[in-house]
Amino acid sequence: MRIHLCVVGRLRAGPERELIKDYIQRFDRTGRSLALGPISEHEVEDKKGGGMAAEAALLSRAIPDGALVCCLDERGATLSSPDFANLIAGWRDNGRQDVAFVIGGADGIDPAFRQRSDAALSFGSMVWPHMLVRVMLTEQLYRAASILSGSPYHRA
Repeated sequence: MRIHLCVVGRLRAGPERELIKDYIQRFDRTGRSLALGPISEHEVEDKKGGGMAAEAALLSRAIPDGALVCCLDERGATLSSPDFANLIAGWRDNGRQDVAFVIGGADGIDPAFRQRSDAALSFGSMVWPHMLVRVMLTEQLYRAASILSGSPYHRA
């Protein structure tokens, strides 16, 4: 099952980019034997200032046809890491070929886009900068693959 990170904004070189690169590499290595991965990033930018609706249109074009769409949103479900791993495994086991995790811009995700999504996840009721959400998501994807593979990375 391929994983797509569909995000608003371009992440420049720096510590966040290095962390994301590291977690994606770890996930791709760990997930390969579990039929998970690879992870690909799709960055979109609304250069015309059209707001959330314009960002939603750009995100929609970045998502592969037939992909399950999961928005990262503070109104989404809050899961434990093992529950997230089981969710990923369930999507894979039910035949999903592609899953797109969507991270909006500074104003969040367009409400109409969010309504059309298949799932929504939250990293808590606090609002996080989207570059940190990307880091946290890639770490949790790697953690999920580690849990599913029986690795000792997750200590619960």
